[in-house]
Amino acid sequence: MPSPDLDVVVIGAGLAGLGAATALRDVGLRCRVLEAAGRIGGRAWTTYPEALGGAWFDMGAFWFHDAANNPLVDIARRHGETLLRSDELRTERTLVDGHLATEAERADYDAAWPRFEAAADALIARHGDVSMADVTRHLADDPWAPTIEAWEAPVICTAPADRFSALDWRRNALCGFNLVPEGGIGAFVSRRLGQGLDVRLNTPVRRIRWGGAGGQVTVETDRGAITARACIVTVSTGVLASGALAFDPPLPTEVQDAVANLPMGMAIKVALRATGADRLDLPPHCSVDRRVGREADPFVPFQFWPFGRDYVQGWIGGPLAWDLAAAGQDAIIDHAMGQLRALFGARVDRLFVGGGRFVTGWDADPWVRGAYCYATPHHADARDRLGAPVADGHLMFAGEGCNIPYAGTVAGAWISGQDAAKAVGACLAP
Repeated sequence: MPSPDLDVVVIGAGLAGLGAATALRDVGLRCRVLEAAGRIGGRAWTTYPEALGGAWFDMGAFWFHDAANNPLVDIARRHGETLLRSDELRTERTLVDGHLATEAERADYDAAWPRFEAAADALIARHGDVSMADVTRHLADDPWAPTIEAWEAPVICTAPADRFSALDWRRNALCGFNLVPEGGIGAFVSRRLGQGLDVRLNTPVRRIRWGGAGGQVTVETDRGAITARACIVTVSTGVLASGALAFDPPLPTEVQDAVANLPMGMAIKVALRATGADRLDLPPHCSVDRRVGREADPFVPFQFWPFGRDYVQGWIGGPLAWDLAAAGQDAIIDHAMGQLRALFGARVDRLFVGGGRFVTGWDADPWVRGAYCYATPHHADARDRLGAPVADGHLMFAGEGCNIPYAGTVAGAWISGQDAAKAVGACLAP
């Protein structure tokens, strides 16, 4: 049998692929990363939209969660990166039935989060797992429960509440403070995480033939085939589910089942640049939300004037994001403007008329196909199953979908990639 070209081939140069390649390099294994896009970073991508005056703008990931324990924070500090404490920069406003929340309402809102968590824990203890919508129904007398659901399911986790595992949510509950690298996370990744790695851009992988003699893997690309002793696949579950990447033989049933129960959620960032001097009586870097009614009205939280800039940014997640993405950019902007009018009246039309507009579009990216994944009810273990070794570790999967407790984050992807590299290293050790 001819010798393989490499020890390990890694599919995808997002955070998981870069984390895996870094760990493999550090133990002396020959590794190459194949990336379909023309850049590294995956969903960590900083752009400089002309519509927003050329300010840096993170298209996807935008902060380091749980910064005290986040391994990427240590890397950033070693390189002398400037890290901004998002929680200290941000002020918050909540509207209740059109008025600013009173002190009593704000206190009840703050107390609603632990109430919701306690209710979820009690239902999970009783039933094994439930949906997030089940938790809200259980709290029928709590006026803030629909708002917590709206935040935690479609907005934060990009998932429909009735199809989102409450157990998955609780397993990935993060605490602590968050940091933002000056200039954006995507720019940080490009500066700091690709050095010294063999990364081949614009190289889509079409088929992976695995289970060869000695566990050998053959990866077929548009630029030819590569053989390796092992392979780490870090593409999204959206790509895995689409069939765009073929496996020969087909993946084991348990892997296919894990992918099916980790569907991709959707998130849209929409930014509107002001053309007038009005700042809606809000300070810079101000987050605004509102209490949601039980009629499941659409919920779009906004951040006004981030870092003192002249635009407002909204976040649309879950099924609504999928529907609006299908309808097109004009529909997204119209929806955001409608939400702003509901908060501040007609003055927003005067403020944003003729201003720049910018919308992200992860649904249309064939190498991502969504934002990040969530687990369906009674399948919270799908993340563990997807990250388990296949073919004794000659084939591994990694990414934000495989990590606990950092699911859906750049830290989760990085850690998952490094864990997969350790498993492959153990598999290939003499």
